Amino acid sequence: MKQMSYSEWSDFVNSGTRTGKLSVNLPSGQPTITPVWFKHGDDGIIRFNTDASSAKARAIAVDPRVCLLVDLEQPPYAFVRIQGIASIATDEDYVRAIATELGGRYMGAERAEEFGQRNGGVGEVVVEIRPSKVTALDDISG
Repeated sequence: MKQMSYSEWSDFVNSGTRTGKLSVNLPSGQPTITPVWFKHGDDGIIRFNTDASSAKARAIAVDPRVCLLVDLEQPPYAFVRIQGIASIATDEDYVRAIATELGGRYMGAERAEEFGQRNGGVGEVVVEIRPSKVTALDDISG
């Protein structure tokens, strides 16, 4: 087992189409986990889109503490767990730009605009996670 450096874990989470598993605390106090399309930016911030009325957006508005897990599910196994504080951005141009970027990552460049419009329209927001603690392990199975 090996700890990843910042650049190693950033490359790992941005590699291919790995989804993040986002954990939030619902207003009831119950934790929940949801898969998300995301991007770790050069500025260190994790970003993803969601509907403003989604359970995750409503939960973040009440309790901004979140955890995002990105993992490699086959040997040699690896994971990055990012704990942080989330905030919500609503600027329409920004929301559309992030949705388009994520559409390109997960659906391919030829469908980026389509998913930018679908996931960046009215009622959508961008969630930004500022990491406070990262655990990043590679080659877990040795």
